[in-house]
Amino acid sequence: MKQILFNGAATALITPMRSDASVDLQTLAGLTEWQIQSGVSALIPCGTTGEAATLSHDEHYAVIKTVVETAGGRVPIIAGAGSNDTAHAEALCDSAKRAGADGLLLVTPYYNKCTQKGLQQHFLRLSKCDLPIILYNIPSRTGVTIDMESRRILAEMDQIVGLKEAGTDFSLINQHILDLGDSLPLYSGNDDLTLPLMSMGAIGCISVIANVLPHSTASLCHAMLQNNTTVACQLHYTLLPLMKALFCEVNPIPVKAVMSFAGHPCGECRMPLSKIEPEHLALLQKQFLMAKEVGLC
Repeated sequence: MKQILFNGAATALITPMRSDASVDLQTLAGLTEWQIQSGVSALIPCGTTGEAATLSHDEHYAVIKTVVETAGGRVPIIAGAGSNDTAHAEALCDSAKRAGADGLLLVTPYYNKCTQKGLQQHFLRLSKCDLPIILYNIPSRTGVTIDMESRRILAEMDQIVGLKEAGTDFSLINQHILDLGDSLPLYSGNDDLTLPLMSMGAIGCISVIANVLPHSTASLCHAMLQNNTTVACQLHYTLLPLMKALFCEVNPIPVKAVMSFAGHPCGECRMPLSKIEPEHLALLQKQFLMAKEVGLC
């Protein structure tokens, strides 16, 4: 029987930065504690939302270790360790293991697009790290989709225990849940699709909006796991305007901007991600205040 790392809502953690763009580990520790106290089921440092692409190897290790030490075993820590260079991904996996991570989130290789055979070989090699792995399918960013044949092959590996789905091919998603729902559980990787994917059989989400509204996101997933679709739908449609606003620019520009409204300022993104446009900041403030007015904050 495979180890299920978590059910429910996991937060794709942002990485707080100081004004000089250095990593703010003290703020990260405080953010981690707030997330846990708010009821999320797991934390994901060093993913796309955590600006992993612009973290040095030492920073990658320090971010994971800070989150692990702050969590103190209360929730699983699943570290982003993907790369389009298999050897570099191996080094990141080893570093995450040394930092104390409970599992790994591994995105498909990007830019130098590989074949499905290459994908399979990449993930099979990384599975030797001896930590549970959640695969990450996000074709809009990587240009690569993990197809059904690859999913079936990878699901046979004991170390590969889940898949974060940020694609929108519902035919593929339906087939995945039908054929592999038990052997390769699915997590929603798009906040606005958490409700529909969980209604189809996904067991949780890896969420951006949970950075801002962790309790509400956790409550939505809990309601779905309890088959309380009335409560889940109410939360989904109340959260939906802010979910959409958080992608008015490239993630994580908007979510880092809105954290100040939530009382947890985390600085701006590293270049080449730029400062948010004023009209988008106004939109985010409006949607956050609307969520606050109805008690979601």
